[in-house]
Amino acid sequence: MVRNIVISGGGTGIGLAAAHVFAADGDRVLLLGRRSEVLEKAGVPGALTYAVDLSDPDGVRGVTAFVAREFGTVDVLVNNAGGAGHLEPGAGAEDPLDAVAHDWTVNFRSNLLTAALLTEALRERLSSPGGRVLFVSSIAAYRGSGSGAYGAAKAGLHPYAYDLARELGPRGITANVVAPGYIEDTGFFGDAIEGSRRERLIAETADKRAGTPADVAATLHWLASSGAGHVTAQVVQVNGGAERGR
Repeated sequence: MVRNIVISGGGTGIGLAAAHVFAADGDRVLLLGRRSEVLEKAGVPGALTYAVDLSDPDGVRGVTAFVAREFGTVDVLVNNAGGAGHLEPGAGAEDPLDAVAHDWTVNFRSNLLTAALLTEALRERLSSPGGRVLFVSSIAAYRGSGSGAYGAAKAGLHPYAYDLARELGPRGITANVVAPGYIEDTGFFGDAIEGSRRERLIAETADKRAGTPADVAATLHWLASSGAGHVTAQVVQVNGGAERGR
């Protein structure tokens, strides 16, 4: 059966890897992202694209209307949009508290608000039974991120997913989270990661390797399958055991 898949942050990294996995099944995929040129170059066979700022309610209303026209219902919603707030433009203010307010606002807007707005906008369009809501969190939700704001924003996805699992469960819809660790070939660290930091992050894993977008995509794909129909309100660690520490 062909399913309708909506993936935010679908133009690069984990979102793009997930899009390819679902498209390989013959599913219909909609890629959402802020940059139209990135979405157009994604190269996912048959995928639809829609450029939008998912932290803007009006933008999300546009997505909802587009989904209604093109899909009707949504079988799998992958909330992958997000990123490191320090890569966004700074506050441009000298006052330290203004900088703190900006940093936390940027992180919560891009990592938590985007997921909440999109999920709430599409929740009545989720297939019932069989719908899947998935969130991409981070190991930082457990171990911190060094800045506070990013890890806190990702951690906020967890209780939201638990609430959704209870609310949507009677409709046969599951809600789960994946928590990746260090994943290479993404834009999370900007242009490059410092060599010593990369070595340290790999050393923290039990299998002594960096994760890949394909690792996370495969887990998302399984959570979206019928085989995971009784798996809900869970956070699945995809970080080589790094969450447990060395």
